[in-house]
Amino acid sequence: MLRALLSGLGWRGGIWGCTFSSRQPHLPPARLLSATELVSHWTVVFEKRGIPEARESSEYIVAHVLGAKTFQSLRPGLWTQPLTPWQLQYVQELSSYRLQRMPVQYILGEWDFQGLSLKMAPPVFIPRPETEELVEWVLEEVTQGPRVVGAQGGPLILEVGCGSGAISLSLLSKLPQSRVIAVDKGEAAICLARENAQRLRLQDRIQIIPFDVTLDGSWAHLLPWGPVDLVVSNPPYVFHRDMEKLAPEILSYEDPLALDGGEEGMDIITHILALAPRLLKDSGSIFLEVDPRHPELVGSWLQSQPDLSLNLVAVRRDFCGRNWEGSEISPNSQANKLSYSRGCWQKTQIPA
Repeated sequence: MLRALLSGLGWRGGIWGCTFSSRQPHLPPARLLSATELVSHWTVVFEKRGIPEARESSEYIVAHVLGAKTFQSLRPGLWTQPLTPWQLQYVQELSSYRLQRMPVQYILGEWDFQGLSLKMAPPVFIPRPETEELVEWVLEEVTQGPRVVGAQGGPLILEVGCGSGAISLSLLSKLPQSRVIAVDKGEAAICLARENAQRLRLQDRIQIIPFDVTLDGSWAHLLPWGPVDLVVSNPPYVFHRDMEKLAPEILSYEDPLALDGGEEGMDIITHILALAPRLLKDSGSIFLEVDPRHPELVGSWLQSQPDLSLNLVAVRRDFCGRNWEGSEISPNSQANKLSYSRGCWQKTQIPA
């Protein structure tokens, strides 16, 4: 769900753009000095102010101040040990940002995704747990399906709209022979993805390029790096009319251009589908994360574009049936079929 904000957080480097003010909102009584007592105090404060995931928010903040990623990973002795005055002030300051509905990911400055610790900073889109399912599906197809081999022994992958680099860097870390071209039109995203690649020492296998998929002829700039084996993207796919329904954490802090997919959520999706055949190998595939309403819309659109030689044949729903879906599309498909896998996950798949 778009409101999922807390999974896998923690950063020991501090809040993005953090400054300390003399104002100390909701200062707890002096006796509330232990980590456990602080979590309880701020949980109550957050609940009274209508902050989502109140206990989780307070646990992540207190754990971060004490140098851990999660409250549960703290040494038990730290749960009851008194905090220092500086630590108390730091907890209060970070909690004040949460009271302003800033996502915990931005407050702590880091997000765990597929086992990687990624730096996060607004307004770059926060990768959600659901997108980890898209990565796992790509890995499944690469490792269990027909062998995908690029010029250097592994797949060459293009990610459109890389944001923080979560998808690209996860694939690089799990596919040692792979290489990635990651593109995004946002300067903040390009800078953050490059920093994350450096932090994870994956910079030698990734090209991070400013690129706007909506510009006519833009695909020509990618030709020197192609053709590619896979295209993967978590594009903006929220229907424009649904944007106002998003949580304040999203509307106030994240880049709306990373979310708003236009009237039917298809604006960027169709650009990616039109671009892919120019860059994909004949045996290549496209993986997209989409809205549950999109498989039918994408299928209809592809039927109206026969020259693209793309067809939609399968759908996987996100874990526990939530309203996120992904799709895989491959060129030169001979059949146009929509299939659903059993269980909790369904995604859209189009084999060659």
